[in-house]
Amino acid sequence: MRIAVFTDVHANLPALEAALEAIRTEGCDALFHTGDAIAIGPYPKECLDLLLNTPGLECVKGNHETWLVNGLPQPWPEWMTEGELEHQHWTWRQIDAPARAAVARWPYVIHREIEGVRVAFMHYGLHPSGRDFVPTVRHPKADDLDDVFAGCSADLILYGHDHWFSDQQGRARYVNPGSLGCHTIAVARYCVVELGRRGFTVQHRQASYDDRALFRAFEERAVPERGFIYRAFFGGRWS
Repeated sequence: MRIAVFTDVHANLPALEAALEAIRTEGCDALFHTGDAIAIGPYPKECLDLLLNTPGLECVKGNHETWLVNGLPQPWPEWMTEGELEHQHWTWRQIDAPARAAVARWPYVIHREIEGVRVAFMHYGLHPSGRDFVPTVRHPKADDLDDVFAGCSADLILYGHDHWFSDQQGRARYVNPGSLGCHTIAVARYCVVELGRRGFTVQHRQASYDDRALFRAFEERAVPERGFIYRAFFGGRWS
């Protein structure tokens, strides 16, 4: 079986379209997105519509889907500025009720056994409540990921949340293909996993896209906090 996995689209429609087109040529049997389809980028509605209407694609909730469905924690996180709060509210206003209802049905984790391999798809390690995520470990080592995913029993864990690429072997194989939508260069990252009787292989891929429409949409839609977003999530390439 051959599956494609991507994560953290973050409302970047040109990157999502490029990745899905590339994935179509791979001949995959199933597709998975491991959370944070929305926020940061200028196309939250369009990205959700495309994800919800892509055959064979399954999605899990990330922290941004959790906030869309449940609202922000009260008081909101201390690191979140007034501008970032405004950005969240702007994102939510773009998304209609049917899409919100569909996102509310996404699980926090998908477990599959494929060719004898136990696979888990999730945004990040889950808090004991099952409705939030444990603190992010930046540039983790394998033993860090053993702790992050201590509550998940699998041979292969595909995740996101931390936008950096990571592929490490610990108690399980931990694969974060890197954010599809947020990167310092205009490439959409994903991975292809082939599973068979002898185990599995992971192949990392990237699809180039033209980011001029993305920048234009940020400006024309007056996305709140876009100056900060350009610096923090796109390497300052539009500064």
